[in-house]
Amino acid sequence: MHARTRGSDTAIIYQDRVLSFAELDERSDRVAAGLSACGVGPGDRVAFLDKNTPAYFEVLFGAAKLGAVLCAINWRLSASEAAFIVNDAAAQIFFVGAEFATLAEHIRTETEHLRTVVVLGAVHEKQDYEQWLASNPPRDGAPRPVDNTNDAVALQFYSSGTTGRPKGVMLTDSACLASLRRFGSVVGLDEHSMSQVATPLFHLAGSFWGLLNLYAGTPSVLLRDTDPAELVSSIEANAITHTVMVPAVIQKVLEVPHVTTADVSSLRLVVYGASPISEDVLKRAIGLLRCDFVQGYGLTESGGACVWLLPADHDPGGPNSHRLRSAGRPVPGIDVLVVTPDTGEPVAPEIVGEIVVRGSQCMQGYWQMPQQTDEVMRADGYLRTGDVGYFDGDGYLYIHDRMKDVIISGGENIYPAEVENALMDHPAIADVAVIGIPDHTWGEVGLALVVADQQSLTSDEVIAFARSRLAHYKCPGAVTFVDELPRNPSGKLLKRELREPFWPAGARRVN
Repeated sequence: MHARTRGSDTAIIYQDRVLSFAELDERSDRVAAGLSACGVGPGDRVAFLDKNTPAYFEVLFGAAKLGAVLCAINWRLSASEAAFIVNDAAAQIFFVGAEFATLAEHIRTETEHLRTVVVLGAVHEKQDYEQWLASNPPRDGAPRPVDNTNDAVALQFYSSGTTGRPKGVMLTDSACLASLRRFGSVVGLDEHSMSQVATPLFHLAGSFWGLLNLYAGTPSVLLRDTDPAELVSSIEANAITHTVMVPAVIQKVLEVPHVTTADVSSLRLVVYGASPISEDVLKRAIGLLRCDFVQGYGLTESGGACVWLLPADHDPGGPNSHRLRSAGRPVPGIDVLVVTPDTGEPVAPEIVGEIVVRGSQCMQGYWQMPQQTDEVMRADGYLRTGDVGYFDGDGYLYIHDRMKDVIISGGENIYPAEVENALMDHPAIADVAVIGIPDHTWGEVGLALVVADQQSLTSDEVIAFARSRLAHYKCPGAVTFVDELPRNPSGKLLKRELREPFWPAGARRVN
């Protein structure tokens, strides 16, 4: 639609390139023609692995014009992990960035269906994307009607695999559109905005933010890497009005030396989510950037945000400042319940239970995994998030933890996020993760893995600080100091990696 009505307007700015809506439409037409020539048709999966690049959207739309499905792969994965996804998706064609060409060759030797590899950037004798694109004729340019009742899969994101083999999350055309429309109604994007896309596109948050900009007709400044210093410089240089950052990036942005002198007055909105954020970091960000903030809570399986904390609730000095610790309230049109895990019955406010969600943007299921789909999709249409939390009396949702992360010590449930939030108030603690480790007396006790700003901080001080804020049974029994904590690209702590050294193979906490 934008290509037809305002084709010369800017769609994407990337390094020294400017791509208009008409060019994006024409180049994705050529992608569609090339995919068709390779035998790709409706329902086939197309694999893509590279850092952020406009080619991602060209291939996404080219595949969509054929009814094919894009599978974006995390470029941080090992060759064998990436090969598993290419194999699982039965992809016949694989688009890969030049810096990952060696990895692609390894993947090619381990895959069954892959026939064509197209490299984004000339690499010796390898088939180059631009040459491949130019060799394909443009299609007639006729727009493909959007059918909101269409249940055909459009995108397939793979879960991070932190709890086992990656699962292909299938999102339909109608689910994607439902998510874009709901979130678009909050963020206020239009053709006069200037948005920044710095989150990895292989992650739903980055991909959907880029798609939301294109949907709204907003120019996107696409950053290849999530570099905090570059992110700040880009805001100033491009007069960015809207951006998305995960909490770990927000914290690093606050540490950028020139952030206090950079002109970031153009910023109107920062969207954040995907992992918890400390109140201290959030308050500092609000004070420094002086713009609106929106938090989105959701999963890949829920098709993005199903709960949001709106700008009016980001009021650190106001009477409702406690709401900064919440995820917000359910998005209109999305049903969110807190239920007893065993019975699935809703619980009263302030009672902790499992969070379940239902709405038109939720996934169709896991690709070729009916058993795992049945485990998370209830018969009444609710998706089991695996997250634990509660509603307060005003309808605000508070997230405690993943169900698998709950520590059971002496019969008491301990929610690590509650302990982590308390410890993050300590001025010498930069980051912290709390996990359950085996204990002969209590079954499990909490271990706090602490990244400290001060070398003088001691374990006893950390435990004493926790005890000044929490019931003693919730406090960690031990403290270990580490240089950094492992996180996936969305900023989520990889607690499975942290637990593995403490639990024998096959023990409850490994899975």
